[in-house]
Amino acid sequence: MQRLVATSANTVTLQEVEKPTLKAGEILAQTLVTGVCGSDIHAVQGHHPFVPVPYNPGHEVVGVIREIASDVKGFAVGDRVTVEPDLPCWDCKNCKGGQENLCENLKFFGCGYAQGGMADYWTLPATRFHKVPESFSDEAAAMIEPLSTPVHAVKLSFIGSKDLTGKTVAILGCGTIGLLTLYAAKYFNARKIVMTDLVEKKRNLAKQLGADLVFDAASKTLPTDIREAVGQSIDVVYDCVAIQHTVSQAIALADKAGTVMIVGVPAKEVTVPLPIIQDHQIRIQGSATYLPADYHDSIKIISQPSFNAKEIVTAVFPKAQAQQAFDTAIAGEQIKVLIRFS
Repeated sequence: MQRLVATSANTVTLQEVEKPTLKAGEILAQTLVTGVCGSDIHAVQGHHPFVPVPYNPGHEVVGVIREIASDVKGFAVGDRVTVEPDLPCWDCKNCKGGQENLCENLKFFGCGYAQGGMADYWTLPATRFHKVPESFSDEAAAMIEPLSTPVHAVKLSFIGSKDLTGKTVAILGCGTIGLLTLYAAKYFNARKIVMTDLVEKKRNLAKQLGADLVFDAASKTLPTDIREAVGQSIDVVYDCVAIQHTVSQAIALADKAGTVMIVGVPAKEVTVPLPIIQDHQIRIQGSATYLPADYHDSIKIISQPSFNAKEIVTAVFPKAQAQQAFDTAIAGEQIKVLIRFS
């Protein structure tokens, strides 16, 4: 079979490898489509803090079940599926406490793991699979995994509330994760949603998809402009970019008593004004991947008539053009780039 390998900086190569062998408790699937994630873009450029090149990419994957181990129940050959790519040990304190996304021995399919979803076939434990509703297109199904990341982040930001009712939120970044955070914030009843980006086309799309206000992220007076426009500080800021500039903007927007959620993958460390964080009681919260309940909520969101996968998935390449797919994703003008395998 063929597997895509990130072989060196900015380079991906299709290689001929052995088809994986099914083990007890596992399912073998054939890839339909897989997304080029922001973390893939970081990693292939050598900027990801935890995924060095070379590696086998692909964790935003939709496939069809082709083989099932004899001890696996609840699935059938031919089922269309997506996966939770985090692979917990199930034995550490976090796994036992229901936070397997924070497993102390975590492995991650498609991110430094022996297999990735950018391959003709792959195997994973059956516990990592979710069935895809028949009504979903492959493109919509490919949004389940990436949407689950902002769903998890938004739910973490409730802080004792059942949802975002009455809250004004800001989302920094109008890329895939930013726009999916918009869908999640709307689903969980945010009162007002403000979004920022450097690219006017992406800001316009955010407004089209339901953002109340959009702002140019390059503005030197951005925090002041937003606070004046909404008449108050922001209750929750979701930083989907996670660089020094956006973290500083997020803290200024959340000042005082607000929450800053770090949703994007930081390429390197940033500094924060710790005296302000302490004295103004600002909460900075990291958000790591997702849990099964987040997948269930993502499927509900994508099932709504208002969800339009075609607005998010803006480019699809065949696997033979995988290098072009990565180059296009790195260029940053598209929202979500998919690679179709079969």
